[in-house]
Amino acid sequence: MKVAIVGATGLVGNVMLKVLEERNFPLDELLLVASERSVGKKITFKGKDISVISIPTAIEAKPDIALFSAGGSTSLEWAPKFAEVGTTVIDNSSAWRMDDTKKLVVPEINAKELTKTDKIIANPNCSTIQMVMALAPLHKNYKIKRIVVSTYQSVSGTGVKAVEQMENEISGKKGDMAYPYPIHKNAIPHCDVFEDNGYTKEEMKLVNETQKILNDRTIAVTATAVRIPTAGGHSESINVEFQNDFDIAEVRQLLNATDGITIQDNLETNSYPMPMYANGKDDVFVGRLRRDGSQPNTLNMWVVSDNLRKGAATNTVQIAEFLIDNALV
Repeated sequence: MKVAIVGATGLVGNVMLKVLEERNFPLDELLLVASERSVGKKITFKGKDISVISIPTAIEAKPDIALFSAGGSTSLEWAPKFAEVGTTVIDNSSAWRMDDTKKLVVPEINAKELTKTDKIIANPNCSTIQMVMALAPLHKNYKIKRIVVSTYQSVSGTGVKAVEQMENEISGKKGDMAYPYPIHKNAIPHCDVFEDNGYTKEEMKLVNETQKILNDRTIAVTATAVRIPTAGGHSESINVEFQNDFDIAEVRQLLNATDGITIQDNLETNSYPMPMYANGKDDVFVGRLRRDGSQPNTLNMWVVSDNLRKGAATNTVQIAEFLIDNALV
């Protein structure tokens, strides 16, 4: 099993390496791939130094699987070229997510749809993954009618430059700005670029990707995405209206029985999800479960997950594991 990580020097690429090592992923050869300026750089994996190679060199090596985290333009250009030599690409960018010919996969929800012919597989947006993880088992039971979600997203979702901006501001240093405003002691309601409808791309990802993953275009979704000064984990306030009524105890039971979900919902001990708990973990944490008294069949919940792990690297590796376990590569 020959695996390539394209974008190995980036934030998500680094986390992919950690996840591959932690999960003892079954590989015989690891190719670390990045832009030309990083070629030759050494990265340590399982105590061994591996030299970074270029994308064309990696294609020549014909890896079985390529885990992409190098941005949309890179993926649009190079993912098909990997696919042409027989490589199965699992892509973290937004490039292929809404392509009708590509699967958008969260393994716990819809990996069973994958076949050997899927040579480019899309990994959903980080904020979408944690939301659908919490909602998929409830949709099966109660059928979702409408979702209102507000996100509180870590600066790590923007990248290294944003983390450095926050750290510089905390320590009083001047430096490059990833955002148009300071992020320390602030909240910026602007994740990704604004679209013609007044929503940001991040907000529209929550709308469109949720409908595609849950395979239900009738679900109404509206979102507000906000960047906050945390470094490891996205949080979401989710208000979800169902067609059928529910019982809170049953909701808790359904979520508790779902792989990849951890319930933190004990008001007596002030137990609820927070980024400081989710940071470095693979589960999606769910709490503050309560009925919305303002209208029927509606639930409020608070969902937190490490955006670099389950929101990106771990989900990608889990897809690769599913492919191997089911002889699809």
